[in-house]
Amino acid sequence: MKVEQIYTGCLAEAAYYIESKGEAVIIDPLRETEPYTQRAAADGAKIKYILETHFHADFVSGHLDLAKKTGGTIVYGPTAQPNFDAHIATDGEILKVGDVTIQVLHTPGHTMESSSFLLRDENGKDYAVFTGDTLFLGDVGRPDLAIKQGEITEADLAGFLFDSLRTKIMPLADEVIVYPGHGAGSACGKKMSKDTWGYLGDQKKFNYALREDMTKEEFVKEVLTGLVAPPQYFPKNAVMNKMGYESIDTVRERGVQALSVRAFKAAWAEEEALVIDTREPDAFTAGFIPGTIYFGLDNTFAPWVGTLISDLKKPILFIAEEGKEEEVVIRLSRVGYDNTVGFLEGGFDAWQKAGEEVDTIEELTATEFAEQFDNIENALDVRRASEFNAEHIKGLVNFPLDFINTKMNLLDRNKKYYLHCAGGYRSVIAASILKARGFDQVVNIKGGYKALTETNLERTEYVEQVTEL
Repeated sequence: MKVEQIYTGCLAEAAYYIESKGEAVIIDPLRETEPYTQRAAADGAKIKYILETHFHADFVSGHLDLAKKTGGTIVYGPTAQPNFDAHIATDGEILKVGDVTIQVLHTPGHTMESSSFLLRDENGKDYAVFTGDTLFLGDVGRPDLAIKQGEITEADLAGFLFDSLRTKIMPLADEVIVYPGHGAGSACGKKMSKDTWGYLGDQKKFNYALREDMTKEEFVKEVLTGLVAPPQYFPKNAVMNKMGYESIDTVRERGVQALSVRAFKAAWAEEEALVIDTREPDAFTAGFIPGTIYFGLDNTFAPWVGTLISDLKKPILFIAEEGKEEEVVIRLSRVGYDNTVGFLEGGFDAWQKAGEEVDTIEELTATEFAEQFDNIENALDVRRASEFNAEHIKGLVNFPLDFINTKMNLLDRNKKYYLHCAGGYRSVIAASILKARGFDQVVNIKGGYKALTETNLERTEYVEQVTEL
């Protein structure tokens, strides 16, 4: 028996590969199929089942393409109603894979169809439970993503989750390994550990949601407290996972079209496309195409695109470092942005050589900002409210990047704004958005809050109320 976790850091997402006697199972695959087909091929194994713990909201799963390419059967737990062929398992149903078995445990709460998969080894002993978004290390799945107006509330789902954990998960032995669907950084929970697997016994001891003396009422209150609105793309991805989507091969072929400067400009105008720049932040601030939005590829690229770009069908053109074009297309497709229509051949250098207009973003080092601090007005901290509440530079105002599109009307285009985040990634995104919307006086503080803490600026820690614009 082989069990491998295939972890994708930018989405904080875990897929799984299980193999026994030439038969393999994939749990919660991402959009592209190669990591799974190649892994099975290396073992000479055939993918028998593609197990889906639920209709994911934070990414588009690769279940449909993987099933078509391998002949594997897509499996959901009870109550799931997908718009495609799949096996809807009963609660407690046993799936045989080589010499091992997998038992389907219906664990509603995160969503109603949510299920966990209990793996038993060749001797029939409980070995590991794949919990999806039902149980994380240090937390449980948020129960507010699948509410239906007039039918089911987040409190109802939280109550179901309480019951699922205590009747299906907690009775398992302490030595059973917990393999969750996500780790720290995912918006599917609040307090997830940086660890990506652990033992159930440790979760029973240290996970706040698994306290033995906890009442259902206490559980519901604690799980629902502190939840912030999910990114806007979550419900749209859930619909794609349930109803179906375009093949990743078609999406990839369309997206990796190399366009000359002239063709790029024509497509921008004709398609009314959004143009994103995926280079390093320093490269972008030093020179970029006016009107483009920055989303650096080497960070939490896809979640920020999903948070800030509301139209999943919007045509997208992009600028990338040479050799990373296909990666851009794939990572966009992972969160449902399938309408990438090409990239600028030769990148930003080609644009410059063609004599086209360029723009820059003014920057200050943290030291320069600190030296000028007494004369600076309109300094904005674009980190999340929770980060700002924990600690921030005294006198700054919170202007979370998450809500820039809805709160931009509070800013004045005639004023100069200084922006910082934690390390310099989000502030460049914010600066690019403001620039594209006509805010010409924008200054990025290099190194962000991390660099600012090394200056002599006074900090405020653990405030209860956000000083928000």
